[in-house]
This record gives sequence, structure tokens and C-alpha cells, in this order.
Amino acid sequence: MEINIGIEKGNQQQVAQKLSLILADTYVLYVKTQNFHWNIIDPRFYFLHLFLEKQYEELAEGIDELAERIRMLGQRAPGSLKEFLEISSLNENGSDKETHGDAILNTLLADRMALCRYIRKSIEESQELGDEGSADLLIKHLRMHENMVWMIHSHFKF
Repeated sequence: MEINIGIEKGNQQQVAQKLSLILADTYVLYVKTQNFHWNIIDPRFYFLHLFLEKQYEELAEGIDELAERIRMLGQRAPGSLKEFLEISSLNENGSDKETHGDAILNTLLADRMALCRYIRKSIEESQELGDEGSADLLIKHLRMHENMVWMIHSHFKF
């Protein structure tokens, strides 16, 4: 039986594509944040280690929500590292140069701000396509990323 939740099939596919990109970006950010958590070298190590752990745990929850929403729309959620890297707009980090706190925070800040901009646009598009459920989920994700932008940015305001 085909899923019929009151959203046209073509619209479901369009929204699922947007959610898939956000899922991929979130997964890349999750791995990047966890990598930084493991490899940070900084005088503020203990605090930043815990700060980064809180971030990747929050991202893990978001990843699951996004994938499940894609499935609710009757679409297949991307689920491999290869797929995530192919569709993500974020760059994967593997550089030894980014092990110091400020470099890490700047990288994460830029990624979070990029996600905020894309999510904000996707909220509007989801609403235009008649998918208030996805828009609501994206609003929750936007608030999460905006909160983290504020927290990361605050490290540089003294």
C-alpha cells in the first residue's frame, strides 16, 4: 500500500530530497564533531572535550529524526558514508591542522551557520509543498543549530 498522508507524492519526494541533504550534512557534522572531540589539543581540553561530546550526542538524535521523517514520506533514507559524502554540502575534515580549540570552533561555527541557512530555506519550501510535519521538524533542528551557533560564537566574544 502506498503511503498517503495528505501530501502529494511528488511533494513528498521533493521534501525527502531536502531532508536527505540535511541528513547528510548533519551526519558529516556529527562525524566531524566526534573526531574533534577525540583529537582536540587545547589548554581548555576538558571543557571543550565535554562541549563537543554534548554536541555530537545532540546531532545523533537529530540524525535519527531526519531519517525517520524521510521514511514517513515513503522514501528511502540515505544511510551509508558514501551516500552522505556524495550529497553533503559540508566538507569532511581529516586534517591534523584542526586539532586546536579555536580552529575546531571556527570550523563547527561555519558548518552550523551553513546548516541554519539551508534549513531556514527548506522550512519555507516544505510549507509551500504542504508538508507542515517536515517544516515543524526542521524548525526544531533550526533552533538546535541556532543555539549552538550562539554557544560557539560566544567563545570568541570576550
